[in-house]
Amino acid sequence: MKIVFLDRKTIGEDIDLSGFERFGEVVIYDYSSSEEVPARVEDADVIVLNKVLINEQTVGKAKNLKLVCVTATGTNNLDKDFLAARGIEWRNVAGYSTEAVTQHTFALAFNLMEHLNYYDDYVKSEKYVNDKMFTHFEMHFHELNGKNWGIIGLGAIGKRVAEVAKCFGANVSYYSTSGKNHDNTYKEVDFDTLLAESDIVSIHAPLDDNTLHLMDAEAFKKMKKSAILINVGRGPIIVEKDLAEALESGQIAAAGLDVLDVEPMSPENPLVRVKDSNKLLITPHIAWAAVEARQRLMKIIEGQIEEWSK
Repeated sequence: MKIVFLDRKTIGEDIDLSGFERFGEVVIYDYSSSEEVPARVEDADVIVLNKVLINEQTVGKAKNLKLVCVTATGTNNLDKDFLAARGIEWRNVAGYSTEAVTQHTFALAFNLMEHLNYYDDYVKSEKYVNDKMFTHFEMHFHELNGKNWGIIGLGAIGKRVAEVAKCFGANVSYYSTSGKNHDNTYKEVDFDTLLAESDIVSIHAPLDDNTLHLMDAEAFKKMKKSAILINVGRGPIIVEKDLAEALESGQIAAAGLDVLDVEPMSPENPLVRVKDSNKLLITPHIAWAAVEARQRLMKIIEGQIEEWSK
């Protein structure tokens, strides 16, 4: 069996892939453009990839190809009709990053809630050196206990965030974007109610017809001016132009984003102009990428190939 990794660097060079060698020949590429893929997979039995496009143009001449493994949950880069017509199986991975994404959700939220950038800058600029008081709390912050945490999308990650928020004493409510996920543990509300009541709104939904541009100017107008928005779901759920304007005008207090409409970030993205880290934090799609989550991810892929090959 020949296994070809098309974009290994998207999983990280710190992750050990030697376990795959027991299946046969392993060929690893850091990155692969659509133009490079056909030659690289021509005699591959299995290909492992993250964001590479898989369609007739890229793998149509791969005469031995039998299995495509995606090192992610999303599979919109696969032409599934083409794969089915060719009898090529595919696998993706779900659930590997629940703890990592939950952790990152709270990292963003607490950083914004407690204005940690401001306080770190205050100390490092030496304003705290020989200050008159032992404390400085110019930018006021609040406890999460007793606040309303609204969750958009109550899948596995949304539920885990709800559990943790509850541990901090927050009142948790949720809006199911699909209308299919229900949990009597938490208060289910409609979209407008969630926006109006929540002090923190966190997005954990997939991108589909129900969620595309869900958070637009009208949505921001319904939120509290003191509200914080967290998006660790998918970038296009938010209309970025409307979010930039909402932050600049004070329509909402702050936002923490790990996902964007276009990734890597486009220079045309209107959020580029929001430089105040007390209003906006953006991380480069890292919520999933804790070391343990990436190790877990590749162990799952390894297991999928083993099960398929039996």
